[in-house]
Amino acid sequence: MRRAISFRVVLAAGCLAALVAAPMVASERAATTMAGAATKFLASLNADQRQKATFPFDSNERMHWHFIPTDMFARNGLTIKEMTPAQRTLAQDLLKTGLSQRGYMTATQIMELETTLGAMEAANRDARGGRGENMVRDPERYFFSVFGTPAPKGTWGWRVEGHHVSLHFTIVNGAFIAASPTFFGSNPAKVPSGPKAGMRILAAEEDAARALLFSLDPPRKTKAIINTAAPNDIVTANNLPISPLTPVGIAASDLAQNQRDLLMKLVDVYVSDMAADVAAERIDRVRKAGVEKITFAWAGEQEVGKKHYYRIQGPTFLVEYDNTQNDANHIHSIWRDFDGDFGRDLLREHVQGTAH
Repeated sequence: MRRAISFRVVLAAGCLAALVAAPMVASERAATTMAGAATKFLASLNADQRQKATFPFDSNERMHWHFIPTDMFARNGLTIKEMTPAQRTLAQDLLKTGLSQRGYMTATQIMELETTLGAMEAANRDARGGRGENMVRDPERYFFSVFGTPAPKGTWGWRVEGHHVSLHFTIVNGAFIAASPTFFGSNPAKVPSGPKAGMRILAAEEDAARALLFSLDPPRKTKAIINTAAPNDIVTANNLPISPLTPVGIAASDLAQNQRDLLMKLVDVYVSDMAADVAAERIDRVRKAGVEKITFAWAGEQEVGKKHYYRIQGPTFLVEYDNTQNDANHIHSIWRDFDGDFGRDLLREHVQGTAH
């Protein structure tokens, strides 16, 4: 009997160790893949291109970020427009190492949407006799940047950024990956006319939240709705760093099981933008911090097509979504980590570990 019990204890301990090790194995695998893709991309660049695309890891440039148009916020890096076809392919390969197929399609569709937005703005200017904003809307005006030297066991990072796309990956010691901030936006949120009429790139981000909101009974909905008016944009903007927001809305611990499931489906919309190994680490952190502590808050009107905002907040992360601009047809959405943006917590732990 003792041998049987001992075997079970050893087996259980082995399974637990495997579960604990799984995120790290996934991170190491993803870090190696990213390092390989980044190395190939950089090797394809000439000297001038490489100078534009690379920065020291400890450069302030690594945290110089925003999601507004480049005409309003000057960016550095190497644009897609400046790349040869072969280099563009390698840049796309790098982007794919950080994103799932869904996430990659979202990012590239947002870039392509610049053409639609430019045509809409040109039509509006014509209707106003040439008056109106005249920003550059270019699907190739997205910047690729690498910080430090990519290596399977190294500490380095990379970024892809432009209007409505801001993606940041920090790799620490080749073993851990931070993938925030992660920003996706869409203007228009729903294309009103033309060849892409009806297209909603960020449909899941809105529809999953509405499914949760409409599942709530009146007392729970009252608790979840923190304001009848939505803010004009995401509250945290491009702040560095960020802190938990209040009021918090309704906690998962106060939801019925089916409602909690819908909340986690909404969280998964944001998690599943990441490549599988990166997503596994992200959701592992969420669960370890406590799913029951996640809160959901809604602000604004409930009717489709009206101005609205929501946030999902856990002990370690914050999701914000806002659709208020352009008569509620312009979405901003973001995932932030309170301690983990730009790998701050990972870098701090790494330094402390090497100091002993």
